Amino acid sequence: YLDLSLSLVEQVHTTLGQHRADDIRSGWISGLGEVDGAQHPTAGGLRIGKKLPERSIRQRHDTQLEWERDGQYLHYLTKWMHALCCVGAATGETHYAIWAGELAEAAWRGFSAGGGQRLVWKASIDLSRPLVASMGHHDPLDGYLTCREIGQRLALVAAEVPGMAPALSGFEALCTSRDWTTPDPLGLGGLLFDAARLAQLAGSAPSAEDIALLRDLLQNTHAGLSIWMADSPLGRPATF
Repeated sequence: YLDLSLSLVEQVHTTLGQHRADDIRSGWISGLGEVDGAQHPTAGGLRIGKKLPERSIRQRHDTQLEWERDGQYLHYLTKWMHALCCVGAATGETHYAIWAGELAEAAWRGFSAGGGQRLVWKASIDLSRPLVASMGHHDPLDGYLTCREIGQRLALVAAEVPGMAPALSGFEALCTSRDWTTPDPLGLGGLLFDAARLAQLAGSAPSAEDIALLRDLLQNTHAGLSIWMADSPLGRPATF
């Protein structure tokens, strides 16, 4: 299983960390050369890998078609940062935490907009422009908790990543006074995942801020579940 995991990491980085075969661009999407890009495969983010190429500047935005187009999603990147931290914990090797940190730095740089006042939901492959400018409901929360997770992992291996501090503080600022309630089942699962992660990060001596955030996450999840269950979703046929 470990061999399969390490093989997957390499495949994701060499495939999604580089430009598409049908793109006029080639090589690492970070713009680094072959050697440096291989040493820092997440420095430019990771593309989604959709079937269609990303929308060009001249193409009209089509909401339905955009789902099939390539680019980068922040909530995909945060899940991969978490995966890299898990691989680092399993192997004890430092570079996985560094790659996670470099991905976090790239994500904040590419997805923050308005001077850090908001995030965009979808960005271009090279993170140079937004493709969908609206902000994902839980993206700030995912970014903040993931940066904290990476920070703990980096501290354990005595490593540092330039740019992590602005990313952490930027995501944290966007979490202030937000209501995370959602009736979407995928979003509810994400909230529970984040609540569990926060409890682990806070440890046995949680700060008052962590306790308050955890309480908000659980209360918002309960409210969202109540809304979702009101429609009796579990009573629907499997073909619905």
